[in-house]
Amino acid sequence: MIQTIINAWKIADLRKKLLYTALILLVFRIGAAIPVPFVDAASGIFSTSAAQGTFMEYLQMMTGDAFNYGTVFALSITPYINSSIIMQLLTVAIPYLERLQKEGEEGRKKIASITRVVTVVLGLLQSTAYYFYLRNQTGPDGKNFLMKDAAGNPFTGFAAVFQAIVIILCFTAGTALIMWMGERINEKGIGNGISMILFAGIVSRIPALVTTIWSYFEQGVNVPAYYALAPIAYIIMLAMIAYIVWMDNAERRIPVQYAKRVVGRKMYGGQSTHIPIKVNMSGVMPVIFASSILSLPPTIQMFVNVKEGSGWATFFKIFTAEHWAYAIIYFVLILFFAYFYASIQYNPIEMANNIRKQSGAIPGIRPGKPTSDYIGKILSRITLLGALMLCVVALFPIVFSQITAACNVPMNLSLGGTSIIILVGVALETVKQLESQMMMRHYKGFLD
Repeated sequence: MIQTIINAWKIADLRKKLLYTALILLVFRIGAAIPVPFVDAASGIFSTSAAQGTFMEYLQMMTGDAFNYGTVFALSITPYINSSIIMQLLTVAIPYLERLQKEGEEGRKKIASITRVVTVVLGLLQSTAYYFYLRNQTGPDGKNFLMKDAAGNPFTGFAAVFQAIVIILCFTAGTALIMWMGERINEKGIGNGISMILFAGIVSRIPALVTTIWSYFEQGVNVPAYYALAPIAYIIMLAMIAYIVWMDNAERRIPVQYAKRVVGRKMYGGQSTHIPIKVNMSGVMPVIFASSILSLPPTIQMFVNVKEGSGWATFFKIFTAEHWAYAIIYFVLILFFAYFYASIQYNPIEMANNIRKQSGAIPGIRPGKPTSDYIGKILSRITLLGALMLCVVALFPIVFSQITAACNVPMNLSLGGTSIIILVGVALETVKQLESQMMMRHYKGFLD
């Protein structure tokens, strides 16, 4: 990877793309540190223990802690991600959007425009909800997160309305600006813009993770077990990265044999090839969906008062990471969303029809329905295997924390499986793009 970046740096065109991408990411990190007017959250809005297992922790991870400090980019790219997911699902359900998707470049441009509008609407809704949360909650010192007037009282009347409008519009504008920055990376930079911004936000949390693990090592003076656990934690993180790289590159190849056919005076076909199907075909999406659903009950609990010992208290306790049922529900949801996402991405009937139209066939399988059934069976098995591999990454930090807590040496790996999958996936995708662009620029053509 390092050698690929060094080689790309030697090419002037790619060097400009790398510098442009780095500049956009630098602007993103600067914006993630600029507070919104009328918001005073320098000490942090959520404590680690209060946000653990909630949607707030997920937003902190996705925004590189900008959400925790009420900055301009507090919502980061999450409204755009949600908008893209919604549009992807609606494309399957709404015939008009499905037709647009099949119209080629013009149709995709229209869908992209609709996605931008939906992003701004979602950003406005999330900004409004975030404002009311800031207005109604207090920090550890008992003070509200919104600034007061000169007498120390909350703003009222027109001043309160003006304060709300400024805060909500600043958060919404930050979302729109990040969406624009991501598109600029797609156009003039390297890699997928949205993925690169997510990558930058998660990477910014790594120093805090390293510091946290080092603090455990320092606690070894009082608890000798930490002297062994801290190095083990570093080793585990490296092992998870290697495991995800292996998982991301794993694929199942379906062999296809094309028949020879004569067109005019030329003969086409006759070659053997394969259809590559990635084992982890749905990427990190099943983990993100499952995490979002599991984080909803703890998030609701933050806004309501629940009596200790009541039925609601028992219900909310199930959705804490310390409860044994949490890991089981998490496991089942990952499996469900892996199959759901795979069914959207791959259509066995369409794949079988495309093979038959190109005069191809899978060896030993008749064209038509037998081919679609065969492909469907393979997809089902690969999806199950990929989902189980995702479960290992997603559940290991939870299991590790439970084991250490049971041994009276609690140790929380704050950089979970979702973060590592995103980091590794974006890094591999960017390196592949660099390699393909270098190959294109070094290609000498047919006349040499």
